[in-house]
This record gives sequence, C-alpha cells and structure tokens, in this order.
Amino acid sequence: MKLVVHLADFGWPITADEFAPLLTDVAALTEAGGFDGIAVGDHLWQHPIMGGPEGACLEAYSTLAYLAAHTRSVRLMTLATGAHFRAPGLLAKTVTTLDVLSQGRAWLGIGNGHYAEECAGLGIAFPPTAQRYELLEDALEVCTRMWTGEQGTDDPFDGHAVHATRLLNRPQALQRPHPPILVAGDGEHRTLPLVAKYADACSLRPSPDIPHKLDVLRRSCDTAGTDFASIERTCAYAFTVDDGGPATRDLIGQLRGLADLGIETVIGRVEGIEQRRPLELLARHVVPVVAEFEGSV
Repeated sequence: MKLVVHLADFGWPITADEFAPLLTDVAALTEAGGFDGIAVGDHLWQHPIMGGPEGACLEAYSTLAYLAAHTRSVRLMTLATGAHFRAPGLLAKTVTTLDVLSQGRAWLGIGNGHYAEECAGLGIAFPPTAQRYELLEDALEVCTRMWTGEQGTDDPFDGHAVHATRLLNRPQALQRPHPPILVAGDGEHRTLPLVAKYADACSLRPSPDIPHKLDVLRRSCDTAGTDFASIERTCAYAFTVDDGGPATRDLIGQLRGLADLGIETVIGRVEGIEQRRPLELLARHVVPVVAEFEGSV
C-alpha cells in the first residue's frame, strides 16, 4: 500500500507569512518519509467540513507548483478539481505545465465538483449535476486529445458544452502517453464508467461498499475494453498518529482493513500537519508497515 499526503485543509493556526515555510517543510518531510505523493484540495473557500469559508484556503495549482519546486520524486495532484472550475483547455495546459516543470510528476485529479456556495460567492458558474457530468466528460476528452502525440490534435472537438477548433498543446507533457488521470467519486451510473473509459486511478469513499464499487468498476472496464487491474484503487482518509502508541496501531489496522477491501493507495489528511511531527511519526511507524500491504483484487 502507498500513502499520499492530502493537503485538504489549509485552515492551520498560522499567519499568512508562515505558509511558505510550512509547505517547504511538508515537501521535504513527505519526500524523505517515503510517501508516494502530495495531493492538494481544489477549492477557493475552505470547505464547511474543514471549518467553513472564513478559514484560509490556498489555490491548488499555485500550491502544487510551489511543491514541485521543493520536491524531486513524489507525484503531485489535486483531489480533486471540479470540472466546472476551469475550461478544459486551460486545465490541460495547467497540468501539462506542472508535468513539464516537475519533470514528469503531475497527475490530473478531477471530479464532478461540489460546494456551490463558494461558486456563488465568487461569481463562478456552478451548473446542475447533470451538466457538471457533461463538463466532466468534455474535460476528460479534451485533456486526452491535447495530450495526444507531439502537440495535441488539429481536429475540432464538439462536446456537450465545449467546442474547440484546435487542441494544440506545446510543449507536450513529459509523461507518455499522458499524465495519469484520477477520476474521483464512486457513482455507479456516470462516474465509474468514466473511470473505466478515461482514468488510470479511481478514488472511492472508505466504506464497506468498496468491494461492490470495485465490482461495478470491473464490469464497466469490461464494457470499455479496459484492463481493470491497470486502474489504481485509491481512497481518501484521515491520518491520526502518535509515537507508536494506540493511535498508530489503530491507524495501521484501519489501513490494513482498506487493503483487504481492495484499496492500493490511501490519500490521507494528516491531523496536526502544521506541527511537522505527525509526518515524521507516520514515516517512522506507518509507511514501512503498510508498504507490505497488498490491496486484494
């Protein structure tokens, strides 16, 4: 099992001038600690479950660019960009740039989006659910076309809501055939079929339903002609750790349970990360142990 550090909550008890030093330390500790990557939540307001809009919130791709400059090996992604947030061509260009400047470590993490209040507050369109699914499919199609060949494609694209005349992309992303794609969500009728058609990874809720969701994904892969085993099975979680005590043992047991359900990678929000020490404790007590876990298929 691999662990990814999830920066889902920027509402740390620090001042604005302390964000850059903290992120520098997080980058160094994540890489040195054997974590597989860093994921950043993509919101403009702090989400209500993380304290609400009055809390601090950093823009995702600027943060990933900063982290890219302070790391050398970990993969970098959002969990997850709402398809309504950015025009697909701009999104593909942004992830391409991150891939080029990180020397081939960018992932596209994308989903259907939520949190209508931040969009209303900032004047960003937030279409109804059905239209957001159409935007998600358009975005996946545009991104994969822009990552085709040496410079994208000259063919026009007419999607549900996106109409593009030339999907040119230079410089091209370094990862081939394209930066890996993670589609977040476990909806059985729309999301998992999109995972099967376009994605390299899924992101499921950490629940007893995981085996059922994976069965649905397997059937969707059969329909799409995709190798189910090639799709990385991830879920989001929260990491609470102590110095080898009961909290650590509980966390290891929970991660073992997720592996038994079929999860290969856990993208975890680290409680108390602003103190740095929880990352050190995870690296010491958890990362080496769970590296031996294998997600069942």
